[in-house]
Amino acid sequence: MIPYETKDIRTIVLLGHGASGKTSLVESMLFKAGATTRLGSVEDGTSVADYDTDAKEKKHTIDSSLLHCNWKGREINIIDTPGYPDFIRDTITSLVAAETAIITISATDGIQVNTRKLWNLVCQKGLGKIIVITKVDGENVNYPALLESIKDAFGNVCVPLILPIGTGHDFRGVVNLFELPNSLPGGVAGDAHTAHDVLLETIVSADDALMEKYLDGKEIDRAVLQSCFVKAIVGGNVVPILCCSNKKVLGIEDILDAISNYSPSPLEGIRRIAVDLQKNLEITLETSNDAPFSAIVFKSVIDPFVGKLSYFRVVSGKLDGELSFYNVTSKKTNKVGHIYRVFGKEQQPVSKAVPGDIIAVSKVEDIHISDTICDPKHPVKFPAITFPVPMFSLAVIPKSKGAEKKISECLHKLTEEDKTFRVSHDTLTNELVVTGVSNLHLQVMISRLKRRFGIEVETHIPKIPYKETITTKSQAQYKHKKQSGGHGQYGEVHIKIEPLPRGTGFEFVDEVVGGSIPRQYIPAVEKGIREALDKGILIGHPIVDLRVRLHYGSYHDVDSSEASFKIAASHAFQDAFSHAKPVLLEPIINIEVTIPTKFMGEITGNLSSHRGHIKGMDTLDDLQVIRATIPMSSVTNYETELKSMTGGQGSFTMEFSHYDTVPSHLMQSIITQAHAAHAANAKKE
Repeated sequence: MIPYETKDIRTIVLLGHGASGKTSLVESMLFKAGATTRLGSVEDGTSVADYDTDAKEKKHTIDSSLLHCNWKGREINIIDTPGYPDFIRDTITSLVAAETAIITISATDGIQVNTRKLWNLVCQKGLGKIIVITKVDGENVNYPALLESIKDAFGNVCVPLILPIGTGHDFRGVVNLFELPNSLPGGVAGDAHTAHDVLLETIVSADDALMEKYLDGKEIDRAVLQSCFVKAIVGGNVVPILCCSNKKVLGIEDILDAISNYSPSPLEGIRRIAVDLQKNLEITLETSNDAPFSAIVFKSVIDPFVGKLSYFRVVSGKLDGELSFYNVTSKKTNKVGHIYRVFGKEQQPVSKAVPGDIIAVSKVEDIHISDTICDPKHPVKFPAITFPVPMFSLAVIPKSKGAEKKISECLHKLTEEDKTFRVSHDTLTNELVVTGVSNLHLQVMISRLKRRFGIEVETHIPKIPYKETITTKSQAQYKHKKQSGGHGQYGEVHIKIEPLPRGTGFEFVDEVVGGSIPRQYIPAVEKGIREALDKGILIGHPIVDLRVRLHYGSYHDVDSSEASFKIAASHAFQDAFSHAKPVLLEPIINIEVTIPTKFMGEITGNLSSHRGHIKGMDTLDDLQVIRATIPMSSVTNYETELKSMTGGQGSFTMEFSHYDTVPSHLMQSIITQAHAAHAANAKKE
């Protein structure tokens, strides 16, 4: 391995819409730099980046992959990320490890909805940006029009660094505008001289003194201009646009040159902020070998044979000699035998790591994504990585009997590497539920459950966690009396029930006076009522938000017992509940739908038809964001509906809001279906 220092490192993360050519670009860069001996292909499954079985089957990236190459003395770390929003979690985590984002745009497809979202995400993180237009050799490419659309979408800071010589089948090379040759070949797509001037003006705008010198017509030293170029990318003053053909491996050298010469090193890129835990102050960490060691964990991979592999980005200090570090989250010091640089599915042992390096360690179980690891004498903590709330759920049942415990353990292992995948046991419906970003996301996770752990499951849409309550006051009494030889059973209970505000829960009030029910039997009355609450009456779901007042009763000196009063209380409650105008409560969801403006009318109409209530709308560039509340039962299949209505251009997020009453005209249908399901299950048993 060629020795290098922090100043030589360039870390880039590739972002872009699905099928925009990210992984193919990575393969071309690795091949051109000599890191691989053949040009890998996504289509034929030979890509070193998409090495996972799921990615090969689906022919698109599902997990981020880390690779590296050396180009003209620069050590380039490359993080290839998924293009589909279903797998956004690895895109989000990868941003914390890089200085520069390369955003790919297909020349044949143009800017897509996800391209805009990724652009906004990168802007929030403050990374430098480079745009690469792929598939310039594709059909019907209008390169000048594409450049204009990029400027319209992302601003005039987006300027060409190279222009293609010919497009479509005629694409045969590129012209570098930063080092414009005196003699231009024919067929350049655009006015190269004008584009050269615009590029230089945009670069020097990052430095007032240099801008003044440029406007005065004075010559600027190339090294100074190159340094300003890096500064302009870091500050967002310029976003260079490059282009390539991955199949022809044309334009790839210029992309590698741009990364090497103009993208920032860890010394020049965004400042890394952390909290000094000893002083409880935010500090900017020094990117130096001599600084205390610190790093952030951004990726985990769980393999049933190799174990857990954790990736981290070294921010400050170096790791060598005794390989140990302190985990701020677990408050443990970990010693590791080896550290690795990762190249696709391969781990390459290394003896040390410097600031800017991306390193992996294996078989350290208490390291998790977003953890900070550091020098125990200088504890710091990086901001936690935040993820979108997963919104699509499936109930899972193992196909094999006796696998219930194992399935839960294995599913929780998968949550270690994917923070948008969650596993829970719904106590209201008694179902094991997995939740992810989309149906596709969950199908991939279920496939991994089978492939890695040998567990097959059946899935279905989870039951809606309805609740039951009352809307008016009621009262009832019940005398439980039974004689069957020996001691009998006797207990009489008089109760009053009344509704409480939504979300209050349950209150039990003892108003018995005069000893009509002895003190020792009062807890049994409450227990009988609570058990009735848990079992439900209308559809077998929990009963909530009511108060029960126990005000009278009677007992027998010999035949009364706790069991008798428990039975009497349960029957009295069921009677009172049935006369208190009971209703069902359904979960209401806050939903936020992001769509191109042209779908606005159709989407708002669809939400309204599903009992949704529009709460507000916002504009995001040429996208519309609709905020609404809607019953959970109306969005169990919303992902499929939205894709159908928008051609896959819409997306949405959801979170729980509150419970509200099910409309009366729907309640009876829900009750009938629940009773039918209970009867069917009883027959099976």
